[in-house]
Amino acid sequence: MSSDDTVLPAETSLTGTDPVWNHPLVGRVSRLGQRFRQADRDRPWLLDTALVLLMVALLCVPDLVPHHRERHELALAFTHLSLAGTIALQAGQVLPLLWRRRKPSLAFALIAAVFLVQCALGAWLRAGMAVLIALYSLALHGRLRHLPAASAVTAGGLALLAVRMRANLSLVDVLFFLSTTVIAAVALGLAVRIRRAQLAGLRDRAARLEIERDQRGRLAVATERARVAREMHDIVGHNLSVIITLADGGAYAADTAPERGKQALLMIGDTGRRALGELRRTLGVLREQTQAPQLSPQPGLTDIDALCARIRSAGPRVVYRSAGELDTLDRGVQLTIYRIVQEALTNALKHGGHDTRIRLSVTVDGTWARIDVHDTGPDGTPARSGPPPEAGHGLTGMKERVALYNGTVTAGPAPAGGWTVRATLDLTPLAGLAGLTGMGGAA
Repeated sequence: MSSDDTVLPAETSLTGTDPVWNHPLVGRVSRLGQRFRQADRDRPWLLDTALVLLMVALLCVPDLVPHHRERHELALAFTHLSLAGTIALQAGQVLPLLWRRRKPSLAFALIAAVFLVQCALGAWLRAGMAVLIALYSLALHGRLRHLPAASAVTAGGLALLAVRMRANLSLVDVLFFLSTTVIAAVALGLAVRIRRAQLAGLRDRAARLEIERDQRGRLAVATERARVAREMHDIVGHNLSVIITLADGGAYAADTAPERGKQALLMIGDTGRRALGELRRTLGVLREQTQAPQLSPQPGLTDIDALCARIRSAGPRVVYRSAGELDTLDRGVQLTIYRIVQEALTNALKHGGHDTRIRLSVTVDGTWARIDVHDTGPDGTPARSGPPPEAGHGLTGMKERVALYNGTVTAGPAPAGGWTVRATLDLTPLAGLAGLTGMGGAA
């Protein structure tokens, strides 16, 4: 029997469920069992060698002592073998146990063959118990399809012994006793095998759960990084575009209209402070602080008017129209619409210049929300043939946002010139959707 046949591994310890498991003696036995199993894993041949030596000392040596060979009452009903024949049969049944775990089928076949020879000769040897150990090892380590044939062979050999023993004992009693030994060996081997399979399954499940937990953690981190990246892009990209446009206009007006240059500088200061405040609120939730960060609600549809006013301050003419029950929308939906509008207006300002005209509409119709943003482009400039290289992250962010609502977003040149962005969002309630889009609702 292997070292961990009946001892539970440390992972499945029942400590804490019953007072007996907290007893010091149980702890010492458990630690001893762990060291024994570790030694068996390091030197698997050591346990098998010890088993063979033990069987030689307890079962083989007594049959070699003349005193025992002559006076054993049960042996009187069997054939007496020579010393050389006895040693040969003992070696043939005991030595193959060295391979009982590595090659259980081969070990059983060798032992069973010698055991049948012994039974056919009508000899009685204590070493015959090796066939039961080999049967147990086959049930534990071997192929289960070999087990029925091995059990039948063992039972046949024991039946021959029972016939020899019927002169001194009842044949029914002998057959019952010998059959129970076969059943016990097979049952014990199968029970330990099933127990090991259960423990292996539990360890595998625990390992998979740990991997899944780590994967969920990495996915949550990646999701949060993507969310923060989108927020940072929207905040920084929009405000920097406004600041750059104001700075260019202020520099142009510095010589011709100094008061306009001063006004541009004041707007740049206000825009920069607003951007700095939004960045601090967004990054504040990521830092470990002794005090709770100062939070404020994320922007919604009511903030689009102020957004349009900031764009107008940089020069473009913005016409904003809305339709439908906008106030009833979820905060996550409002944030998504606001960020899409912010990105579209920022790109219109960046690529259309301060002379562009922008038409913006937000419409709620049943379970759908639609956003249309169209700019005329700079005066005298033909329509853009494709998205600007630096606008790739913004378009990707818009696609990620609308994907949360099974929506779509398209961006491309308009037939009459300029650029058009159209986005649709499915407002059909989905379980957990609002929680995903509203993460960091107070940032």
